[in-house]
Amino acid sequence: MTVMTESARTPRSPALELAARVLRTEAAAVEGLVARLDGRFEQAVALLAGCRGRVVVTGIGKSGLICRKIAATLASTGTPAFFLHPAEALHGDLGVVTADDVVVALSYGGETPEVVRLVEIVKRLGARLIGMTGAPRSTLAQVADVHLDCAVDEEACPLNLAPTASTTAALALGDALAMVLATEKGFRADDFAHRHPGGSLGKRLMRVEQLMHTGDSMPRVDEETPLRDVIYEMSRKGLGMTCVTDRDGTLVGLVTDGDLRRLMMRDEDISGRTAREIMSRGPVTISGDLLAVAALQVMETRRITSVPVIDAANQPRGVLHIHDLWQTELF
Repeated sequence: MTVMTESARTPRSPALELAARVLRTEAAAVEGLVARLDGRFEQAVALLAGCRGRVVVTGIGKSGLICRKIAATLASTGTPAFFLHPAEALHGDLGVVTADDVVVALSYGGETPEVVRLVEIVKRLGARLIGMTGAPRSTLAQVADVHLDCAVDEEACPLNLAPTASTTAALALGDALAMVLATEKGFRADDFAHRHPGGSLGKRLMRVEQLMHTGDSMPRVDEETPLRDVIYEMSRKGLGMTCVTDRDGTLVGLVTDGDLRRLMMRDEDISGRTAREIMSRGPVTISGDLLAVAALQVMETRRITSVPVIDAANQPRGVLHIHDLWQTELF
């Protein structure tokens, strides 16, 4: 027997019903694009991948707002791109377009006067043109080198007038282009980090070398350091551990708070001990060029709170503590 939940028995308000309808309509609009993915999409990606200049994205009104986002996504994922307002282009800004560029023009009806006028000139300049419309027989669709169909069955607007589902579909199609293009270009997390130095994304993509404790703030002792001085170094630096190096500066082990506790539990007389006698050998290490999010994964997997950062010669250059990662808002 099916048991109805309280929410299922209670009728939703008209506002919630309408909101649900809007979301379902827009979801269906995006889902409808999947069946229309074909060779034309691949041709569009090939045009963008082979672009020797920049990608110029243009549209007006609500489509223009979507174009701004598409251009921004392309630019942030390895493809030089910018938004060009079609009306401004017809009054002087067209000079930024060259024959080496690829223009992506969005007009749902494909007959927007400013866009149609602009693409006619673009074609004369020799730039390649990708048209995104919901009207395959429109002027824009016909003059484009590649046409991408982003038609929707209906708008989410109750009057079926305001661009809603159609703009959502166009945005999703633009994202699909950008993501496939980025993948084909071999765009990596490292590349993304260079383009996002600020904000929460920038923090997630910071390098370990930007966060680690270095210089005098890095705990370090040599193998022959007496236990008393080892404890002093650990207390002074406050990271719950210290690196242990040989006379050449090579990392040979770590002494952690846990090592000290275990030592005192099994041996009442710990006087006269040295760092070499109590250290843990073969510690987990990382490199300074590792991304912060990757370092966090290592530390969580190995259940450690501090990790030495070493160079190619296995010499410690810093220590990363998990609190340094928490402070960068990686969670």
